[in-house]
Amino acid sequence: MENNKEEEEKTTNSSSEEPATKYGGIKAMPFVLGNETFEKLGTIGSSANLAVYLTSVFNMKGASAATLINVFNGTTNLATLVGAFLSDTYFGRYKTLGFASVSSFLGMLILMLTAAISTLHPPQCAPGSTCISPTPWQLAFLLSAFVFLVIGAGGIRPCNLAFGADQFNPDTESGKRGTNSFFNWYFFTYTFAVMVCVTGVVYVQSDISWAIGLGIPAVLMFFSCVTFFIGTFIYVIVKPQGSPLTSVAQVLVAASWKRGVKQPQNPAISLFNYVPAKTINTKLSHTEQFRFLDKAAIVTAEDQINLDGSATNPWKLCSIQQVEEVKCLVRILPIWSAAIIFHIPLIQQQTYAIFQALQLDRRLTSGFRVPAATYIIFTMLTLTIWIPIYDRRVVPFVQKLTGKDGGFTLLQRMGIGIALAVLCVLVSGVVEGQRRHIALTRPTLGVAPKGGTISSMSSMWLIPQLALAGLSEGFNYVAQIEFYYKQFPENMRSIAGSFMFAGIALANYVSGFLVSTVHHITSRSRHGDWLPDDLNKGRLDYFYYLISALGVLNFAYFLVCAKWYRYKGADDEISIEMTKETQGSQNHMV
Repeated sequence: MENNKEEEEKTTNSSSEEPATKYGGIKAMPFVLGNETFEKLGTIGSSANLAVYLTSVFNMKGASAATLINVFNGTTNLATLVGAFLSDTYFGRYKTLGFASVSSFLGMLILMLTAAISTLHPPQCAPGSTCISPTPWQLAFLLSAFVFLVIGAGGIRPCNLAFGADQFNPDTESGKRGTNSFFNWYFFTYTFAVMVCVTGVVYVQSDISWAIGLGIPAVLMFFSCVTFFIGTFIYVIVKPQGSPLTSVAQVLVAASWKRGVKQPQNPAISLFNYVPAKTINTKLSHTEQFRFLDKAAIVTAEDQINLDGSATNPWKLCSIQQVEEVKCLVRILPIWSAAIIFHIPLIQQQTYAIFQALQLDRRLTSGFRVPAATYIIFTMLTLTIWIPIYDRRVVPFVQKLTGKDGGFTLLQRMGIGIALAVLCVLVSGVVEGQRRHIALTRPTLGVAPKGGTISSMSSMWLIPQLALAGLSEGFNYVAQIEFYYKQFPENMRSIAGSFMFAGIALANYVSGFLVSTVHHITSRSRHGDWLPDDLNKGRLDYFYYLISALGVLNFAYFLVCAKWYRYKGADDEISIEMTKETQGSQNHMV
């Protein structure tokens, strides 16, 4: 109770003229997490079985459906960059989330109508007959649903985490603990939503009714909108401060303009040190990295200063604060690039692990086989179990050993996740090699839907690799989002929220390129295609080992980047510690 009261009464500005900011803290969480949970249930419920819907209801060929889904997923993730820019620049996170939530609801409602109204999709394809393709206007109606869903995801994904973290006071210990727990529970709700959708919602769609199965996500998204707007009067609503990218561009232009100017001997004193009165960004001290950018803050005879202390021409003279904010972005980019390769092993667990399951013994009883796509639940189940254990048990224990807030540093957690991803794909290769060996040397259990015989090896052998994927996500995904949120300048937190999604989008494209390249090259070799439809005729294990080799190289690259990286504000902390040590030694001498 004391912590909650502290959260509500702390202010963001010590000036008595500024109104106090009352942080909702824990009180706002039911609305924020409720909105997030319902939104994820709706979004995943609409997209988890989309490939089956397009091929069975819209009579699309598998390749066409896969291409449409890949374009949809890639566009959805890249749209987060646009949504983040608009949020940070013009609308703020509250308005962006409200608009995007309504857009997602409309997209799900339209998608449900394509299943419920017979004239909005082609007639059902009779066995043995030629399937009728969707008409242009039926396809247009379907694509309009995708457009609304892309707009919704583009606004929700980069803003929901940052908006939730806005509800906690970053200047108090209880606020910091609340923020850390919020990041972990955010992913808990995500995994919970995935498990519900992969089991219950997918079953309703496939075995009962597509209209009902797609109507359930639309209803859940409606609840998400209602939950979000109910909490309006509790939320802390951070106003946008104009385009944060403009300041970045000004630093780059000014540094280029003054590239011939000599560096000052004492940059911390000589450089232009102006900070706007109402900025929400943490004040940063000068750092030695990327000193060529410091030239943007060198005051020359041509530069003029306004009466309020700001530069007359911000495209020729920038402050140390602006320069250091750009340095923050430049330092983040190598860490972000390492995350692109990290995602690839996990992407394979959502595709080729399912293909492995199709050619494994999936029988639970004599009359029931587990659907191949349902095995992804083991990744989510591992993540769901691990996050509360990590948050409540591991963190306090490791924190006592290391003395660090959160136990491990963010980069250490990301590195552990990358290492687990490499181990995951190595285990995948071992399991696939054994599956293929048993399928070729022992009695089989019939023919798989994609062709090829089914190995008598139990599909439960997929659990280790899927569990490792869940642990990898538990370490890296949570730390990665938290890393971007804390290391970006505060006025760019929505853009920070879009960074992981942009990395996943690029990882999907790289993964697709890798699959097509390996397929193209190996299909012409004398040993045969590594990735045919019948895995027994290929060498999927070799493909897994290739990805693991890339993962090892990427892990080494990440270690170099992590060693080189400096956390935002680290110099301030070092300066404070040195001051304390100096004062302590002086007191001791006295």
